[in-house]
Order: sequence, then C-alpha cells, then structure tokens
Amino acid sequence: MKLDYELDDGNSARAGFGVIVLQSDETLENEFAPLFSGDGIGLHHSRIPFADAVTPETLHEMHENLPRSASLFPSEGSLDVIGYACTSGTTMIGIDAVEKAVQSAQPRSRVTNPVSGLLAACEHLGVRRIGFLTPYMPAVSEAMQALLVSHGLEIGAFGSFEQESDRAVARIAPASVLDAMCSVGGGDVDAVFASCTNLRTFSVIEEAERRLNRPVITSNQALAWHMLCLAGLDGEVAGPGRLFQPS
Repeated sequence: MKLDYELDDGNSARAGFGVIVLQSDETLENEFAPLFSGDGIGLHHSRIPFADAVTPETLHEMHENLPRSASLFPSEGSLDVIGYACTSGTTMIGIDAVEKAVQSAQPRSRVTNPVSGLLAACEHLGVRRIGFLTPYMPAVSEAMQALLVSHGLEIGAFGSFEQESDRAVARIAPASVLDAMCSVGGGDVDAVFASCTNLRTFSVIEEAERRLNRPVITSNQALAWHMLCLAGLDGEVAGPGRLFQPS
C-alpha cells in the first residue's frame, strides 16, 4: 500500500548551516549543538582530514581538502552559512583563501571562520586590546598574533599551553582553561580571547567574565555567533557570555 504524504521545508526552514570540523576535533560539535537546536534551524557537519600534530605544515595541508569537505554537505544552495572550524588553520591558509576554497564547492553559501568571527565580535563589543590565550606551540601562536595585529587588534597579554597534540588539547581541563583566561585577562585589556575550536571553553566563559569583569571570547563562541549573524539570527539564540547578550 502506497501512503500519502506532504513535503515541507525540512529542518532548515529558517536557516541552514554547515560546519567543517577537523578530524581531530572532539569539542566543537558538543558546544555547537545547543546553539543550533531551534525550530527551523538545521546544522550539518563535515570532517576534514587532519593529523594530530598542530604545526604550520599540517595546517597548510588542509587547504587542498577544503573543497572536498565542503562538497559533502547536502545539495548546493541548501546552506545559508558554512563555517570552517579551525582558528589556526585559517591563520595559515588565509581568510580569503578559506572562503574561496569552500565556495568552490558551495558557491551560494556565505563562509566564515573563527578568526573572522573574532574580528566581528571585537567590533561588536568595542574591543581593541585583548588578553590572548592559545594551546599552540610558539610558531603557530606567533603567526596568529601577527594576523590579529594586522587587523587592528593589540595584544595586551599572552599565554599558551604550548601543546602540539590536538588530542591533548581536547583534554585540557576546563578549570585549567578558566585559570589561564584569568591569567591573561587580569591586566590592561578590553577582553580575553581563547583560541582553538578543540579547547573546552563554554562551561567557563561566564565565570571568567564574572571574575574579570570584561568579555571573554572563544573560537567556538565567536564562530557560532558570527554564523548566526550572517544568517540574520543574531539576538535570537541564547549562548554563553556577553557576546550573546542583547546590545
């Protein structure tokens, strides 16, 4: 017996999102899930090959795989915004190059990344001077500092866990992240930025803000917020920290 049915606009009736997640990332999907769970908001994931070691060389290697990862999302035109979820990868590949690579497979989608999210968040919050926290080895952290300075930000304080293994980064305890945020955010800075989509931050953002009395921005938070903004949903989704509070 053939049954009757009706078609509707699916899970992405209001907005469709895609996020390209590193093969080694164990954090982003858990932190993103509550932010993209509303009615008519669809979130789709694709993975990109990545070795465990976070080095300039391994980060550059992702460039050639970005179009393939973007092509694995649902059909062209179904996603309003696609995020490339790697802060250090964006630094090494370049913001414009990331956008071009993703749009070669998904030309109708807007594209962002954690660095663009951070820059938009700093403008939104009136932030110029940041306390900067990373989990990276010096070569990666230094490249990121140079990129942020080239976009008009000042680095008022800096600290790093100096960890090369992405698997280890996913296991840095949130309590250690909180202590590190407070360490780099206690001086003459407007806000703290904690970099890396694999660093667990959502559970400690608001406590860090309470202790420091200033905004805390993280890679996953800034990327999610910017994706929602690009889809016209800013202000409609509750998320962690001052960045998600109404203006």
